[in-house]
Amino acid sequence: MKAGIVGLPNVGKSTLFNCLSNAKAQSANFPFCTIEPNVGVVNVPDNRLVKLEELVNPERVLPATVEIVDIAGLVKGASKGEGLGNQFLGNIRETDAILHVLRCFDDGNIVHVDGSVDPVRDKETIDIELQLKDLDTTEKKLEKVKRASRTGNKEAQTEEAILIRIKEGLEQGKSVRALDFTEKEREEYVKPLQFITDKPVMYVCNVDEAGAKAGNAYVEQVKEAVKEENAEVIFLAVGMEADITELEDFEERQIFLEDMGLQEPGSAKLIRGAYKLLDLQTYFTAGVKEVRAWTIPVGATAPQAAGVIHTDFEKGFIRAEVIGYDNYVAYGSEIKVKEAGKMGVEGKEYIVKDGDIMHFRFNV
Repeated sequence: MKAGIVGLPNVGKSTLFNCLSNAKAQSANFPFCTIEPNVGVVNVPDNRLVKLEELVNPERVLPATVEIVDIAGLVKGASKGEGLGNQFLGNIRETDAILHVLRCFDDGNIVHVDGSVDPVRDKETIDIELQLKDLDTTEKKLEKVKRASRTGNKEAQTEEAILIRIKEGLEQGKSVRALDFTEKEREEYVKPLQFITDKPVMYVCNVDEAGAKAGNAYVEQVKEAVKEENAEVIFLAVGMEADITELEDFEERQIFLEDMGLQEPGSAKLIRGAYKLLDLQTYFTAGVKEVRAWTIPVGATAPQAAGVIHTDFEKGFIRAEVIGYDNYVAYGSEIKVKEAGKMGVEGKEYIVKDGDIMHFRFNV
């Protein structure tokens, strides 16, 4: 699953990407520094994994990961091919969620592509370009569907009505994610078209050091502007995060954070937020060879969770032995959990809970 970092040129996207992935994407004080998208696989911070490592003392520990893509900056006219528009929009279409970086700090030494700092205007600039691209997609699809609709095809008539609603919403400046659909309409007609503005979005407000702990007036403006959207807003000082990741020593990092009045790097909060935004959750396997976090969609069944380890596990699924994370910690080991009768034996219909520790029985 991929989350794409987007925003206007020069708002801190590549610096943020470097903080998250330590992949050292090029970043500089001029537009279009990033042309080809950079991709980084980022570990998801999870204190539960640390606790399981203490209890099990395994040979190795493997965290869950999420893929982060740093995409070229967007400018006005991108939907018509301005700047790197078509390439940018193609890259963003391939992601599952959007991390939209907004500049929320003043600094005369760092140029702004529009000459002044206004995160709400910046957000609207990108929204308009994405909405125009989705409008183009809608109109092309509508042309085809209308021909079938005129023949009396009921399915086509239903789809036509939905596409008209989408078209009208986009023309009013509403993103597809902000429009109301039934679950059936969304699954059968909306999702297959892969609208860019239907992707879940998190607004990442890039603040200065003074705003790292409590945000600032710019952040409040963004929160007000997006309150009607189904979107999350977080803030972090990307420049400061870059300084933290440059420190090799863990204790030095902690001292830096404590001096700033922070408990953890903002990048950790962002990665967990991106994981949640993608509608993902974690289950664990715990043994002396390996303690590992596995990534599954929220709502996955036990066989589907087993299939993430290997397809044979899903095909030959018999049952799952399940221990809740809190029980594992409370009793301290798998053996003691079993002795206390707190281990569940679950079948194919079991919906995996976030934090479950699982062992699968299968036969192929």
